[in-house]
Amino acid sequence: MREQEITAEWSGWDGSGHELLTLGFETGGWTADGVLTGGDDIHYVVRLDERWRLRQFLLFRDLPEPDLWLGVDEQGRWGEVNGAHRPELAGCTAVDLACTPFTNTLPIRRHRIEVGDHAEVLVARVDHETLGVTPERQRYTRLAPYRWRYEDESGFSAELEVDDQGLVRDYPELFRRLV
Repeated sequence: MREQEITAEWSGWDGSGHELLTLGFETGGWTADGVLTGGDDIHYVVRLDERWRLRQFLLFRDLPEPDLWLGVDEQGRWGEVNGAHRPELAGCTAVDLACTPFTNTLPIRRHRIEVGDHAEVLVARVDHETLGVTPERQRYTRLAPYRWRYEDESGFSAELEVDDQGLVRDYPELFRRLV
């Protein structure tokens, strides 16, 4: 068991699908382990340092080995486990996986801003179906102690309710927190 271990579960807004997330602190950083079933059957692992800076992202779909394995070093250089450099992701400080609400926690935890302030974030957006990864600008505005507005480049916007850990409770029309 990891230190400070937390579990969370979500379903789709309409009750479809299920995600079980385990988050905990180990070996000097945070590890998030998410398993999605009932539609998008995938497993992802996000490794962060003690200050919530992204270090690794792994995505498993139907193989015991990762289908996608990204890493970012202390200087912000991105690459794949096979050694391929990903210079187009330079400046990305988080990863966004649309099939889970967890990746919204990364900017929320990393950018501890006051109510009324916002953070502009460049993320590596992962398409879990094609394994494509592209940079995307997002904005997080803190509306209240447990309420945030998320906006992306496409013009999509949502108000997210979070708990004490920054984990999404409800993401209207997309995800509903079960536990």
